[in-house]
Amino acid sequence: MAIKVTITSTKGGVGKTTLCANLAGILADLGQRVLAVDADIQPTLSSYYAITDRAPAGLMQLVSTASLEGIISRCSVAGLDLVLSDDPGGHLQNWVLHQPDGRVRMRHLLMQLESGYDVILIDTQGAVGPLQDAAILAADLLISPIPPEILSAREFTRGTVAMLERLRPMACMGAPVGPLRGVLYRMDHTRDARIIAQELREASYVPSRGAITILETVIPATVAYREAATHRCPVHRWETRRTGPTAPALQTMAALVHEVFPHLRGQAPRWSLSTDKAGVQ
Repeated sequence: MAIKVTITSTKGGVGKTTLCANLAGILADLGQRVLAVDADIQPTLSSYYAITDRAPAGLMQLVSTASLEGIISRCSVAGLDLVLSDDPGGHLQNWVLHQPDGRVRMRHLLMQLESGYDVILIDTQGAVGPLQDAAILAADLLISPIPPEILSAREFTRGTVAMLERLRPMACMGAPVGPLRGVLYRMDHTRDARIIAQELREASYVPSRGAITILETVIPATVAYREAATHRCPVHRWETRRTGPTAPALQTMAALVHEVFPHLRGQAPRWSLSTDKAGVQ
């Protein structure tokens, strides 16, 4: 049965899509069968990697018609499939809002796809709304990237935590809210970033009563993540080594996967270092 993970935050621009795409890429290279679901009306995840076999439909059809036919696209990363965002007008938000089972429907539909995958990753928009609610309620585990900046830290507390508390009563409809893991994202070497990161770890900003865990793995603020996105390549393939005190992206992403998915500890990505940086196999 697939593990369903939603990448979420109520603040836009914190790196959700980049994190989702790179997690999907390294999980696929670890031999996992991965499905990435683009639940953002701005379809950035849908175009992150080159599409080699585009399905005629995507998330709109899946949720609104409960049909699994013709929704799975293939991309250039072997082992990674996509459910594309196909709702540029944002109509799915309104549809979910006005359906009695709208917020829990995605959960039950994705359960029908679990037998074909080991991990299902769901990307979300950076604003509170019915579609983000549905993506959160579909997950077994939530991951929230948190840039170590004061505004992002405050929004993590005010917005994300409040959103989770609001959704907890949905457990009575068979959709309990999964545990939340925060990952410090775009961490730089400034004193301010170190102070905020320490306060987050000490739960100074997060009155979660143990429901939220800040992961040990930290994603650094390095150019490799932007370069890899530009070249439509998983970052662990793009930066396998580097000089200086900051770990290369291959090491960082492997550490993150092993922390989030402990059953994969000890496994190394199977892709060959001879694979070109465009990520096409």
